[in-house]
Amino acid sequence: MEDAEHRYVAPGCTLCREGAKLVLFVTGRCDRDCWYCPLSAERKGVDRVFANDREVRTDEDLLAEARVMSALGTGVTGGDPLLAPERVARYCRLLKEAFGPDHQVHLYTGRAPTRAELLPLVGLVDELRLHPPHEDWARILETAYPEAIREARALGFAIGVEVPALPGVEGLAPLLPLVDFFNINELEWGEANADGMRERGLTLADRVGNAIAGARDWAAPLLDFERVRFCSSVFKDAVQLRGRMLRIARNTARPFDECTDDGTVVYGRLRPAGGVEPAIAALELEEDEYEVADDGLELAWWRLAEGRDTVEGEKAVVERYPNRGMIVEVTPL
Repeated sequence: MEDAEHRYVAPGCTLCREGAKLVLFVTGRCDRDCWYCPLSAERKGVDRVFANDREVRTDEDLLAEARVMSALGTGVTGGDPLLAPERVARYCRLLKEAFGPDHQVHLYTGRAPTRAELLPLVGLVDELRLHPPHEDWARILETAYPEAIREARALGFAIGVEVPALPGVEGLAPLLPLVDFFNINELEWGEANADGMRERGLTLADRVGNAIAGARDWAAPLLDFERVRFCSSVFKDAVQLRGRMLRIARNTARPFDECTDDGTVVYGRLRPAGGVEPAIAALELEEDEYEVADDGLELAWWRLAEGRDTVEGEKAVVERYPNRGMIVEVTPL
């Protein structure tokens, strides 16, 4: 068998691999209740909008998050975005107008959209990813999904199926001749779906990640098909998320920040005992070599390490996610 994980990449996935895809969560509303849903309590069932992890209250919030990561495309997700169709159309139009028609947009939905639902999205959404409910997989040709796929292709959308690796996924094989691509995501354990996992006797594949034991085996019957790609839990974390963090880090790093290969930034933090101004003078810092923050100074970690004996106070090396994100580690100096 060929390496199915790397053999085929759908257009929208290409940008995800580069970390260049903004994640636009348009609503937490959904008309299904899948036991394996990974949505957090903060988002599930709640009608809020997020661009990556930033809540969107204005159009500028969305555009600012896209700019900070130099986004080349957007993945529209939820909940189910098609429960907020006017919002989807407005935000996609905003993104296309701001970044040009080549800003690639893909949209996830659990619905089998009708022609009437799809028409307002023509020219705004490039790629549709359908997630038929698990209970329909064994009878998929009897559902509305084949017709939805045909309508979408006739309207010019790239169209695919994207589902988690669950027992019975091979029941979706009859859709393969109809779609452009077929993505199977490795099933993952999360806080929101932990009870459902336990009820079904599922366990983690190892102690390191969130992948569920057996998920790759459930996908195996479809992995010889040309259009099928298996997206592992490790790939999502190690490639997609890391790539996005790297883009944000490089765009937002201050002159003295050091960007790591993991997409975090590292800097020195000094809370001087004798005040900020004397510390700046003692360390001989130029204007662009520090920032006053949190009742202290932030500066290049190596400058602080070299000058540690010249100033009194609390000194540390800080590693955190970019753009003032979560602190990963604080190492005292």
